[in-house]
Amino acid sequence: MSNVLLATDSTALHQRVHEASGGTCIAVPAHPLPADPAHLLAQLQEQSLPDILVLDATRSPEDALALAARFDREVPGTAIVLIGDADTLSLDAMRAGVRDVIDAGTGVEELRVALGRVAQSLAVHRAQPVDPVTAMPILQAPGRVLSVLSPKGGAGKTTLATNLAVGLATATPGSVVLVDLDVQFGDVATALGISPEYTLDDVVHGASLHDPIALKTHLTLHPSGLSVICAPESPASADAISGDQVSALLSTLSTQFRYVVVDTAAGLGARTLAVLDHTTDPLLLSTFDVAGARGLAKEMATLRELGMLTNARQVVLNFADPKSGLSTQDVEATIRSKVDLTIPHSRAVSASLNMGVPLLQHKPRDPVSKQVGKLLAYYADAAAKRGNGRHRAAA
Repeated sequence: MSNVLLATDSTALHQRVHEASGGTCIAVPAHPLPADPAHLLAQLQEQSLPDILVLDATRSPEDALALAARFDREVPGTAIVLIGDADTLSLDAMRAGVRDVIDAGTGVEELRVALGRVAQSLAVHRAQPVDPVTAMPILQAPGRVLSVLSPKGGAGKTTLATNLAVGLATATPGSVVLVDLDVQFGDVATALGISPEYTLDDVVHGASLHDPIALKTHLTLHPSGLSVICAPESPASADAISGDQVSALLSTLSTQFRYVVVDTAAGLGARTLAVLDHTTDPLLLSTFDVAGARGLAKEMATLRELGMLTNARQVVLNFADPKSGLSTQDVEATIRSKVDLTIPHSRAVSASLNMGVPLLQHKPRDPVSKQVGKLLAYYADAAAKRGNGRHRAAA
C-alpha cells in the first residue's frame, strides 16, 4: 500500500485508516484544517510526500474542499481522498480534484479496497509515458465509453442507447457491451426483449467485478451480437450499488470491449458522475422544448466546469417538431453549443419498445432509424480517424 497522510481528530477513523493502509498511515491533527498545504506537510518533518492524502471532511466540508483544491494544484503527485457524505460532496469534490469520497462510517475492508483503487490509479498515472513535444501523457487506446445522458427522464435515453448499441454491435459483433445504469427503473431488458439471468447487482457484488473472464459469464447476449448488463429487477437493490463499484465495472469493461454504451439515470447523481469519470464520448439528449433545453443548458454548464464536456460530445434533440414554436437555433442559443442531431417523433418507437425489438431492426427505414444511422456513421468515422494503437489523453 502507498504511504498515506490522514488529517483527522478522530481516533476511531485513524485506527480504521491505519489498518486499511497496512500500517502506512501517518495521522496529524485536523481541526481546524489549514488553508495552506505547506502547513500540513510541515508536520511530516523529514519524511517524503504522501502518495495519498485523506482529509476528514465530516466537521468542516468547506475547509476540506478548499484545502483539497490547493493540494491538487500545488502537490499534483498526491492523490486526495475525502471522508464525509459522498452524496453531498461528490460534485464539489470532483471540481477540487479529489479522487474519491468515502462515507465516514465505512469499515476497514471497504477502506482498504478504496485506498487500493486510488493507489493503483496513481501508479498507472505515474507510469504513463509522456510525449516529449507536448508533455501530454500517451495512453494505450482503451475501449470508447459512450454515455447517454439527460437532465430529465422521458427524453428517450433508453431508446437511443439500445439502438445505438445494437447498431454498433451489428457492425462489430462481440465488441460492444451495453450497461443499464438507470439502476432503479432501467428498462433496457424490456426494450431488447431479453430475460437476463444476471443483472447489475449480481455483477458488482461478485468476483466478476475485477475478473474479465468471470465477468463475461455474467453478461446477457442479444441476437445482434451485443452483450448486455441489465438493471436490477428490484429498485431496492439500487441502494447497494455504489459509484466506486460502477467505476470499477467500467474500468474492466473498457479493457474488454471496443465500445461500452451506458444508459444512465436522469440527472447527475453519484453513479452518473462515476460514469462520467470514464466517459470518452458524452451523448447529451434533450427533448425539443423549453424545459428540456434549459435543463440541458444547466447540465452542460456543470460538465464544462468539471472538464467533462469533451470535443467528442454529441448533442441530440429528441421528438423534434418544426411546428412546436421552437427552432434548433433557439436551443443552440440556450445551451451555448451546436446541436449535432435532431430526431423526429415516430409512433414506431413505441411499437418497437412494446415488442422488445430495437427500431433499427424493426423498421430500419423509419426516420428515427435513419437519424440513428447518422450517429452510427459518426462513430464509425471517428474510429477510423483514431485508428489503432496509441492516442493522446484529453487535455
